[in-house]
Amino acid sequence: MATVRICVCGDDGTGKSSLITSLVKDVFVTNKIQSVLPQITIPPSIGTPENVTTTIVDTSAEPQERNTLRKEIRKSNVILLVYSDHYSYERVALFWMPYFRSLGVNVPVVLCANKSDTTTNANTAQVVEDEMLPVMAEFKEIDSCIRTSAREHHNVNEVFFLCQKAVTHPIAPLFDSKEGILKPACVAALNRIFYLNDKDQDGYLNDQEMQDFQVRCFEKPLAPTDLENIKMSISRASPNSNMERGVDQKGFIHLNKIFAEKGRHETIWLILRKYHYTDSLSLKDSFLHPKLDIPEFASAELSPAGYRFFVDLFLLFDKDNDGGLNDNELNALFAPTPGLPSHWLDSNFPASTVRNEAGHITLQGWLAQWSMTTFVSPATTLSYLAYLGFEPTPGKPSTTTALKITKPRKRRRRPVRTERNVVLCYVLGSPSSGKSSILDAFLNRPFDHLYRPTIKPRVAVNSVELPGGKQCYLILEELGELEPAILENQAKLDACDLLCYTYDSSDPDSFSHIINLHKKYPALSSLPSICTALKADLDKTTQRCEKQPDEYAQLMNMNAPVHVSVTWHSISELFVTLAEAATDPSKAFPKSEEEAPDRTGVWIAVGATACAVVAAGMIWRRTWYVG
Repeated sequence: MATVRICVCGDDGTGKSSLITSLVKDVFVTNKIQSVLPQITIPPSIGTPENVTTTIVDTSAEPQERNTLRKEIRKSNVILLVYSDHYSYERVALFWMPYFRSLGVNVPVVLCANKSDTTTNANTAQVVEDEMLPVMAEFKEIDSCIRTSAREHHNVNEVFFLCQKAVTHPIAPLFDSKEGILKPACVAALNRIFYLNDKDQDGYLNDQEMQDFQVRCFEKPLAPTDLENIKMSISRASPNSNMERGVDQKGFIHLNKIFAEKGRHETIWLILRKYHYTDSLSLKDSFLHPKLDIPEFASAELSPAGYRFFVDLFLLFDKDNDGGLNDNELNALFAPTPGLPSHWLDSNFPASTVRNEAGHITLQGWLAQWSMTTFVSPATTLSYLAYLGFEPTPGKPSTTTALKITKPRKRRRRPVRTERNVVLCYVLGSPSSGKSSILDAFLNRPFDHLYRPTIKPRVAVNSVELPGGKQCYLILEELGELEPAILENQAKLDACDLLCYTYDSSDPDSFSHIINLHKKYPALSSLPSICTALKADLDKTTQRCEKQPDEYAQLMNMNAPVHVSVTWHSISELFVTLAEAATDPSKAFPKSEEEAPDRTGVWIAVGATACAVVAAGMIWRRTWYVG
């Protein structure tokens, strides 16, 4: 916020103008001053909350000035309501607060009891208890209250500081003064901050974690006595707390509740803003969704820093060290987030990736799942990196350092490998041709003889080791009943690296589906493809179509169908073939005719030689003439 606009209201004669003059002059002005001062702007200075510019607007309570008063109130960020005697105090509840509500403004109000030098029979505590607290209890808009004296220059700076703080560090979003508790949104934010600072996830902030938290938020370490005082304060509220292990989550929340109760809510805001929270207690959009430009035909992948973060996260939450994350461990891991990403729910996680015998996602499956998420929706990965506490590298404060952008993919018929480590393959074929069985085998699931038609699109992602030892992540997607819509969508086809056509070699009517797909969707011919004859363990039969599979493949200049069965151990070789074809598209391009060999390099060499000969001739002639 660049400017705090304070509207000073109250009955005439309560000392509004004197307060403003005393602030500006730093001394009480005994001379008569005008009843309504002109607008005053105070530039940012040391000690000003958030270094904001402050504009102070004086107003009149006269009926003829009511229109101006109404406009100024609506333009303000905070209202300073001043009273000085019993009559003007009664008017706070009877006129001023109802009037503010009638205008529909939703700004904090600072209640000021001015001319405290004229009241000799009451101390501040008594005035607060007898006058201010009842009004504050009735009107929740009142943020704070204070006694001042313009004549004695008592609390003059403080009252305007309270106004500034009511805008820059509002108490209303944090604390319910009526119930005496922190509000749920504030508790949720603080719970996430506790989670991020509990580096060993033992449920306690030990002394070192408390020191790290202190330095991050306040840029200075805690003195040993301060740390002990904090623990003592928490122990008094929670006698059963185990302070030897550190501050637990309940104690951390209680500590911030103490800050709110003592009027130190700016401390809470300082903590929240260090962790990228806005005034509405939501994470900043620029933090959750940093700018990431992905060129056309390029893709996003996890960088080494991103993979390292997710590996560390998995190992930290695998409490039983069984190599998998069970439901409780997953819930604990995703505690500071909105829950599982919607894309994961749509893909039927964890059935979409590798699990152990107990059905829990393994580290291999965990990394594969995030690789797929980054490929399909980089924005989702970036937001969850922010939720989960990814620490960017120094000098690069954005979570985008956990991602890298691949070079734009150009499908060339020359042998050029792509630089992608994550590739997408659509699995196409007739119903019951074995598409789902391929996905199950890819995830090391046992073969299921029961046929279940695929209605919704289904994905499976796993890592594949290519010849030479390089690893890539292969996403297999079965389109289900959305197959026509996806194949008609050019953007979906552009995102695809490979097509895997499947047919049941024991079903005479299976291969015709592939021929019909080519006729119906001509754009498929521009994509790399592999044809797979499934159920090779059964008797092969002649296909009822115009061309047999081998003939059709030869006609289309495609590789001959690969005959496999998901019941064979060699099925894993199919996935290597698919991954290799996706990363080197020239091996799987369907062609409608033979292409002329690429002689670009030859012509470049010939041209270079010719240029060299001409240059040598010119030099020789020049030398001959000189001679």
